[in-house]
Amino acid sequence: MIKNITQSAKIYADALIETAKDGRLSYNEIFEDINTIFQILKSSDDLKKILLTPAVPSEKKIEIIEDVFTSQVKPDILNFLKILAEKKRFDELDLIIEAFKKEYDEIQNLKCVTIISAVDLSDEYKAKIVSKLQEKLQKNIIADWQKDDSIIGGLVIKIDDDVIDTSIKNKLENLSKNIIKGNL
Repeated sequence: MIKNITQSAKIYADALIETAKDGRLSYNEIFEDINTIFQILKSSDDLKKILLTPAVPSEKKIEIIEDVFTSQVKPDILNFLKILAEKKRFDELDLIIEAFKKEYDEIQNLKCVTIISAVDLSDEYKAKIVSKLQEKLQKNIIADWQKDDSIIGGLVIKIDDDVIDTSIKNKLENLSKNIIKGNL
C-alpha cells in the first residue's frame, strides 16, 4: 500500500466516483482506464518525470497527456488527467488511484486478501478458503495466492493491516519464545 491518502486525493477520487454515479462511465470503465494509466506511467520513467516536474509548464504537460493518453483512455478520464496537470496535482495521481480503488472495492463489496502457503494448493482447497473468508468478512474475496516454503506449513492470511498466521513456522517461533521465557 501507498502512504496515507491525502484529503485532496480523496476529493479527486470522489470526482471519479461521481462520474460513474452520473452514468457517464461505469465503475469498471474508470477502473480499467486508471489501471491503463498506471501501467503506462509505470513503464515509462521519463514520462512520469516530465509530468511530475514543476519546471515543465502545465500547457506542455497537457499536450503530452493528449499525445500519450488520447487513444488509451476515455475522454472523461483524459480530461481528468488534464485537470490534474493544470491544477499541479499530478504528483497525487498514485494516491488518487488508491483512493478510487478503495472506494470502488467498497461499492463492489470486494476485499483483497493475500494468502500465503508453503505448497501449491488445489483449486478445491482454495475455493474452501475463499468461501470461509467470504462468510467471515461478508465480502467478495479477491485472493492473491502466494507460495513461501519458509512457513513450512499452514497459512498466512493478510487482510489490510491484519495478519492471521497459522503457519508452522509461527507456531515454532512462539513455542521457542515460551521455552526461553520458561512458560512451559
